[in-house]
Amino acid sequence: MARPVSLLELTTEERTELRRRVRCSTSPQRDSLRARIVLLRSEGGSEAVVAATVGVSVNTVSLWSRRFELQGLVGLQDAPGRGRKPSLAESQLRQVITQVTQPPAGRQRWSTRSMAAAAGISHQSVHSIWKKNDLKPHLVRTFKISRDARFEQKFWDVIGLYLEPPEKALVLCCDEKSQCQALERTQPGLPLGIGHIRTRTHDYKRHGTITLFAALNYLDGKLIARTEQHHTHVEWLRFLKQIQRETSRGLAIHVIADNYATHKHQRVKAWLAKHPRFQMHFTPTSSSWLNLVERFFGELTADCIREGSFQNVRQLADSIMTYLAARNDNPKRYVWRAKGEVILKKIQRAKDALVPVPTS
Repeated sequence: MARPVSLLELTTEERTELRRRVRCSTSPQRDSLRARIVLLRSEGGSEAVVAATVGVSVNTVSLWSRRFELQGLVGLQDAPGRGRKPSLAESQLRQVITQVTQPPAGRQRWSTRSMAAAAGISHQSVHSIWKKNDLKPHLVRTFKISRDARFEQKFWDVIGLYLEPPEKALVLCCDEKSQCQALERTQPGLPLGIGHIRTRTHDYKRHGTITLFAALNYLDGKLIARTEQHHTHVEWLRFLKQIQRETSRGLAIHVIADNYATHKHQRVKAWLAKHPRFQMHFTPTSSSWLNLVERFFGELTADCIREGSFQNVRQLADSIMTYLAARNDNPKRYVWRAKGEVILKKIQRAKDALVPVPTS
């Protein structure tokens, strides 16, 4: 009589984790294989059947089944002390880690090869050490913390419009994208094809610039826009008057804008005083990320401007307006989901990190 097949019993958490390891494309092959073995054994598969299914020996299936039965998920890890012993001296390892923030004179950062030469090891070893310790000297992130004395007041004023838009009103995220350059490539490039990427010359001819004024409707994602040669208070006033014409008269208009002097010119203030349905909401200084139209400007640059070749500013303006028309036919709304309290905590952590620690 054949011996009954033993089953591996799994908890819900263990089964979920094992399935994750099998599905995850970034999991090491050995982890995925061991997870498959345990899952198949838990479903009633014999050691011989599981071995044939996953393509390993019966002894391998038996080993990981037994290890899991005794130790659970921990048992699927490699036992300590296996593999080749590290060949790097402790002093070399410490040097690679501690000196990564102290680049040599005349340089702003270490490369793997310059650090390897200084430590007397291979650049592959330096790369491996940095990776294990999550050190990335080749990457830099930009930031700017606002020093506006009324930061929180302005912050909540803008965030409130996103989280609880007022009734019978429009919320328009407004700004100008200045210095849109009409650049013409000096030679035509090759189009995208099978086996090769698009090409373009590195040099270009300049044909002038234009400024795009845009108002993004937060509620439906549509845009009101115009192009101008300049971006003074005169053009800003023309844009406000365009918004006045193209929106329903019965709706209040909440305009979110930055602190550019053009937006606060005396003539602009005088016009706004005569049109009380316009209510201005200024973002804190150095906080353009609060204005959602900046997100649209980024997409416009990537989709329409950066990759183009324009023989004159009129061609550039026509391309931008064609892009805007197509977008308004199928508008994409940006929805603010971040909680204000969470953002303020991140900003406070950044401020705390920048304050030098006093030395005793």
